[in-house]
Amino acid sequence: MSAASDSGSEERLRRALLAHVRQDFSAPVGAVVGFTEILLEEAPRNGLERLVPDLERIRTAALALQRLVDGLLDPPSLAALADAGNDEAFRSRLRHDLRTPMNAIMGYGEMLLEDVLAAEAVVFVRDLEKMLAAAKRLLVRIDSLVDLAKSGAFAAADAVSAPGPSLDRLSHLIRPVPVEGGPVATIDSCRILVVDDHQSNRDLLARHLARDGHLVVTAEDGQRGLNLAENGTFDLVLLDLLMPRMSGYEVLCRLKSDSRLGGLPVIMISALDEIDSVVRCIEAGAEDYLPKPFDAVLLRARINSCLERKRLRDREKVFTEQLRREKEKSEVLLLNVLPKPIVARLQGGEEVIADRVSDATILFADLVGFTQLSARLPATRLVGLLNLLFTDFDRLTVQFGLEKIKTIGDAYMVAGGVLEASSDYARDHASAAADMGLAMLQSTRQASLNLDEPLQLRIGLHAGPVVAGIIGTHKFIFDIWGDTVNMASRLESHGAVGTLNVSAGIRQRLDKAFLIESGGRVDLKGKGPTDIYHLRGRR
Repeated sequence: MSAASDSGSEERLRRALLAHVRQDFSAPVGAVVGFTEILLEEAPRNGLERLVPDLERIRTAALALQRLVDGLLDPPSLAALADAGNDEAFRSRLRHDLRTPMNAIMGYGEMLLEDVLAAEAVVFVRDLEKMLAAAKRLLVRIDSLVDLAKSGAFAAADAVSAPGPSLDRLSHLIRPVPVEGGPVATIDSCRILVVDDHQSNRDLLARHLARDGHLVVTAEDGQRGLNLAENGTFDLVLLDLLMPRMSGYEVLCRLKSDSRLGGLPVIMISALDEIDSVVRCIEAGAEDYLPKPFDAVLLRARINSCLERKRLRDREKVFTEQLRREKEKSEVLLLNVLPKPIVARLQGGEEVIADRVSDATILFADLVGFTQLSARLPATRLVGLLNLLFTDFDRLTVQFGLEKIKTIGDAYMVAGGVLEASSDYARDHASAAADMGLAMLQSTRQASLNLDEPLQLRIGLHAGPVVAGIIGTHKFIFDIWGDTVNMASRLESHGAVGTLNVSAGIRQRLDKAFLIESGGRVDLKGKGPTDIYHLRGRR
């Protein structure tokens, strides 16, 4: 090693040692100042104002000590002090200057400790003890600090408190990056494809990469490299730019245009180092570009950086896929609560959804005698019965292209015409609702036979204008309001059991297609005497 190299290493080691020693001595001084300032803030809050004057004296002494230590650990100050007067006089004066504030800190601190111990101020005791401990650590090492100020960083090596870094350890930390030598720490072993038409380049790259723990596969031309990339699994490609038949640039473009290989990172290596070539490769998707002959240390650093970025991208893909699956689950759950068109509008950014619909059909269905049934049946059987019946109703809603609005206990509400129809049949929503009502009655009769329970359904059907929209911001629902809804509800609650009870308006619409009989005149709440009709089936 040359004399200049020895000198440079010695200077780096000297700077590293001095930095460590500066930290080693400054830390306890900073602790004294910091704890004192904390105590000054806390004293008035805890009724200990009497401590403030002595704490101020400690703080003043601590700041003076801090300025003195910082000056001693500054290289120009060290040189100036070392040249000032004879050694013994300098050391004596410096010890005096250091001990003066130290004595003040220790003296006032110990008096305050006695005071707060008597006052049983536990928090103050703990902070004062920490402050005094820091001061004591510095006090026992004043001679070491004096030696440092007189002799410089290497003489202060013994002043570093145990367990401090040894000279060998510091030398390791600050030594220059080796150009050659044993393998350095890299990220986990990876599969790397080297594509170069020169055997010597392939061998050299493979040797360097293998020493760093990577698995290397080589290709002698671009086409061979593409074949290997398509049929294998690699983490990185090192690609020569200038190759016969198929250039590295063409290989790069073909890799990036392949949906399966587009994410594979590529580092270009070439003796052609013109800026235009670099720009073209980067624009085509290369991660990096290195000129030949390559620097081994720089190559290693670029590879590690490139592989780390790939790992981050792979992790991001995994997270993105997880988010996509979770989003799909959320959308499925959302579609179980809200109609699909409403979900699309919410996802499109609409915050307030409220629509006035000029013509809609509303169906209300309710189980008769459900209160008595719930008192008689166990909870699990009751819920199972409702689930079986309402699941079949859900199937019918989809079958007839209508929209389930909600269930309230044993009541089931369906609407047609409030949203875009899902089929041509559902566009005639009144007929679709009538057919569904008849199917619901049949489903209930069948469930009653299968479950051996007396199940009867009563249904009300009416058509007219409504208002539809989203209510709530947390557990929101899609709901419908208006006189049409109220009328359908009244027809259900006042109608005949086991029958599809419809209004005069529905009768006028569906009389040609369905068998509809008069159900008499009923006094409906809020409506007065009203004609009700029973829809029996299709003609």
